[in-house]
Order: sequence, then structure tokens, then C-alpha cells
Amino acid sequence: MDIDSTDRRILMVLQKQGRISNADLADRVNLSASACHRRVNRLEKEKYIRDYVALLDPKMVERSTTVYVEIALNGQSDDVLSDFEKAVARVPDVLECHLMAGRADYLLKVVAKDTEDFARIHRKFLANLPGVAQLHSSFSLRTVRQTTELPV
Repeated sequence: MDIDSTDRRILMVLQKQGRISNADLADRVNLSASACHRRVNRLEKEKYIRDYVALLDPKMVERSTTVYVEIALNGQSDDVLSDFEKAVARVPDVLECHLMAGRADYLLKVVAKDTEDFARIHRKFLANLPGVAQLHSSFSLRTVRQTTELPV
């Protein structure tokens, strides 16, 4: 289904303020409360809205170190990829895992308390992932821009 400009306005507001009341959302997008509610329900049903979450401050939960890990596997068979993906999904410190084109097979975004904590994550989890031939880790020094908002 296609979405119109009103749906896009709803999505833009909800990406910034997921806890906004329906009445306030309706005011922001110039709809009646009932029409706004119907549109939001439809956007949820059709999976334009995947979920509602609370975004935590990494410093407050002691996860202020971000490390990007490039992983090269020792093969490209379906079994090798599947085994790796199942195992990496169980690593609690991995926020994102992307199958890549290029020199690395996967790119992981890992959060840790500090460099010592990342060393623990590396030893306990990353070094033991199946099919891994090589790991290359890069530490983020500072976050310049970070958003969860998709352009709609």
C-alpha cells in the first residue's frame, strides 16, 4: 500500500515522539483524533510502524564504548552463513549485524563498558563465533551523528 503526505507526517512525528498522545498527534498533523487513530492503526497493521521503543542513554547504562567489528568468514556456503548468523544473534552486546559486500563478510556494531569489557566480549563471544577466519575491530572515538529516524 502507498502512503500519502499525511501518513508521512504521522510517521515523522512518531519517530521523534513515540509516546505522543493521539490527540496531540492529530493536532500536529491536522486530523481529527479518530481519523488519526485509524491511520496509525493501519500503519501499524501494514508494518510501516514496526515497534515502539525507549532509547537509552549508553552512558547511563555503562555501554558508552562502540566498536565496529569486520568479520571475514572461512567460507560462503549457506551452512557457514546460517551458523554464524544464529550464533551472533545470541551475543547480547551486538546491537547490529550486517551481511556485507566488500572485503568483510559481516559488520557488527558492538557496545561495551570500556576497552577491557570489549576484550571480554571478544574472548568470550566474538572469537568463538563459528566460521570466523578474521576479525578487525575499530573503536568509535566520538559519535558525530546518530539517529533512528528514517527519511519518509
